[in-house]
Amino acid sequence: MTGLQIQKRLSPNHDARPAGQAVDILLLHYTGMESGEAALARMCDPAAKVSAHYCVEEDGRVFRLVGEDRRAWHAGVASWQGAQDINARSLGIEIVNPGHEFGYRPFPAAQMASVTALAQGILARHAIPAARVLGHSDVAPLRKEDPGELFDWPGLAAEGIGLWPAPDAPADDILPADAVRAALTEVGYGFIDKDPAAVIRAFQRRYRPAAITGEADTETRQRLSALLALLKENASG
Repeated sequence: MTGLQIQKRLSPNHDARPAGQAVDILLLHYTGMESGEAALARMCDPAAKVSAHYCVEEDGRVFRLVGEDRRAWHAGVASWQGAQDINARSLGIEIVNPGHEFGYRPFPAAQMASVTALAQGILARHAIPAARVLGHSDVAPLRKEDPGELFDWPGLAAEGIGLWPAPDAPADDILPADAVRAALTEVGYGFIDKDPAAVIRAFQRRYRPAAITGEADTETRQRLSALLALLKENASG
């Protein structure tokens, strides 16, 4: 993380990771509050019982709240590839943005530059596969929308952070409609039996942000097929 200055704003809200549990998920959030200072204050309030390892302000300032060896409290009720205690196995970055409730807006370039540098440093220290760089809405699709459709996932993937499939798949590779649920489960999404439309919206928010409909239309199935192919390629490589 050359050139990245990290300030301490330590939170009391953390506990020990389970013995032997490795970090294998990087989880990205937006703060969803009216200001970055309000978000930091809440994450440092013992009564709130929430935290993250890092928080990145819109001007690019980075705050460390919890040591990477500790379990921060950021994922809530969540699931990925069958695992339920996402906090135990993840590092969480909160990215300051008012979110959908308070005036969702694009993430500034200075902020994304710091997120990129911070994430690259984390990935250098921990064996986190590209396929397990996730958004909060990926692991909690019934409850969460962050970091949302304006977040620059393709730009992060271009810097080696996460995966971004090609936008188009050949026509003969479009996933059949009756295979969508199984494919989303294979990718890692949970809760598909509780609310399939919510899970499809979470996938679209991440991989087809132009139209978040909850419908598994042709373009959504193209993107899902392309992601499955990229996951297989990534695993075999």
